[in-house]
Amino acid sequence: QDDNWGETNTFISGTTDVTQLSHESLAKLTKDIEASIGFRDCGYIGTIIFALISYVSPIAFVVIPKFLWDNGPPIQCGTSCKGSLISMSFKLLILLVASWAIFFRRQRTSMPRVFMFRSLIMVVLLITLTYWLFYGIWVLEQKEKDFRAIVEFADSMTNCLLFVHYLSLVLLELRHLQTNFVLEVIRTTDGERRFYNVGDLSIQRCSVWVLQKYYCDFPVYNPALMRIPSRSARMKHINNQNFKVYDVDGKSGNDTQGQNRAILAAVARRRDAGHNERYYEEAEYERRIRKRRARLVAATEDAFTHIRKATEHEINSKGNSSNSVMESELAAEAIFPALARSLQKYLRTTRQHQHYQVADIHKHLAFCIKNDMTPKAFLQRYINPGSYLTYDPRHDSSQWDLVSDEPLVNMLQDGTVFRLSQPDYSLIVTVRKSPRIELQEVFVDPDTYRYVLHMQSETSV
Repeated sequence: QDDNWGETNTFISGTTDVTQLSHESLAKLTKDIEASIGFRDCGYIGTIIFALISYVSPIAFVVIPKFLWDNGPPIQCGTSCKGSLISMSFKLLILLVASWAIFFRRQRTSMPRVFMFRSLIMVVLLITLTYWLFYGIWVLEQKEKDFRAIVEFADSMTNCLLFVHYLSLVLLELRHLQTNFVLEVIRTTDGERRFYNVGDLSIQRCSVWVLQKYYCDFPVYNPALMRIPSRSARMKHINNQNFKVYDVDGKSGNDTQGQNRAILAAVARRRDAGHNERYYEEAEYERRIRKRRARLVAATEDAFTHIRKATEHEINSKGNSSNSVMESELAAEAIFPALARSLQKYLRTTRQHQHYQVADIHKHLAFCIKNDMTPKAFLQRYINPGSYLTYDPRHDSSQWDLVSDEPLVNMLQDGTVFRLSQPDYSLIVTVRKSPRIELQEVFVDPDTYRYVLHMQSETSV
């Protein structure tokens, strides 16, 4: 085996052997070029321009003859011709709404590579150029007088655009709905993992789908929970403790090697007992959490007993009532001191204090009071840690690094592995193919459900 197996080697694909450039170098070069010329903005604007040209083309086919051939005989359009015009108008209206719903939605993701199926807009451009070519040859040059034929020609292009839109709908929205793979997503720091079923997606689209599920399903990563309380300090004290070696036999001379072996043996024995210390430390930590939780629940229930929803009579007679009627925000400020100390100790014990500010707790308490929630409903946010968005709802964007040995536009295959990285942790995604399920019908005769009772002398029946 190679001694340098742990080093990072450069991957050279078959498409880059001629120039001796690695896959990473090409990716970096492409990213720099896109950033310098604004490739994504240009591509989005170009898509809109191509779509508008294709959409306006059937209308132009019908309107151009009326402006070019004014000196000729009047254009005749019978009932069938007018029916074709009405049909084409409704088709264009449907195409406009459907295209806006699929292609012109605000994208919530920014992918590093071009989405292959979205590049089918080039097919629309090819269809538009083909129709304009035949229109110029058959209609403009020959000065076609049959207006009904021109309308049918424009209507045929509208039908073709509708079929292309239907094809894009199948490829973009329906193709990946049938699940073919199972994804195993593991967080590298704490080992938290989830399993998902997905369909036929590219690696970059699958990465976006995984991140959307991650923000909903995974609990927030808390690096403070990775360390056991006082464990490192005790081990450091054990390792740095000085040992004294006594010669009970009274032999003269300095046996340095024997003293070192005795010291190492003593340290090893203390380290072997570390699992016992770890057990008691974890048990003590769990006991402290349960104790803090019980105090917090009791303090919260006691605080909520001091408030209740005001009746209509008390609201109308606010000035004459002996009890103070207040808004939910003022009520939250009034009862918060009764539970603040218990909540603070619990959050510090569970290492969640860095996720919450006093203003956020006040806002959540006022929300629970306004919606007539119970103390248990108020404490669920702090007792059961939620997803990432629960702690930072104002977080609108997040940047991840996608690392894959395969090109990002490749479709998922059995055994594909890629990594989504952030500075603090990473997500390792492993793809496995779903098993083929075969169901067989087995008929069971109802007469077989018969039973025999065996009686024995010792039976109590």
